[in-house]
Amino acid sequence: MRLRRAPLMSLLLALGVSSADARVRLGEVLPAHPWQSAAREVVVVYSHDCGDLGPLWQAVLDSGLPVRAVNAEGVTSPAPGGLKAWQGEAATRFSRELKVSAYPTVLLVQGGRILNAWEGDFSGTLE
Repeated sequence: MRLRRAPLMSLLLALGVSSADARVRLGEVLPAHPWQSAAREVVVVYSHDCGDLGPLWQAVLDSGLPVRAVNAEGVTSPAPGGLKAWQGEAATRFSRELKVSAYPTVLLVQGGRILNAWEGDFSGTLE
């Protein structure tokens, strides 16, 4: 099986790099979390009522970066195969400390700091 890898810029274009509506603050350090941070990683914060996130997960997984799944708001919703979602009260607290205003939220994190943030619906197309 051949793995697809998308350049980081493709991921940012697919998500839409505008963070004008995001309340998550760029440059902020991530709140406490249970994973070992990587030099650069993608954090996806989502809830059970996000709808079909298949295209979003595919774009994120194709980035080639480590992906952290955070299932907030107390209702279990699986992440795609191979990813174990962080769930429960601590995951929801993480989301609230970030000031996430919409699910899903995708964070590009470098050195533990938020480099870029995207919040809202994802159609899977570059528009």
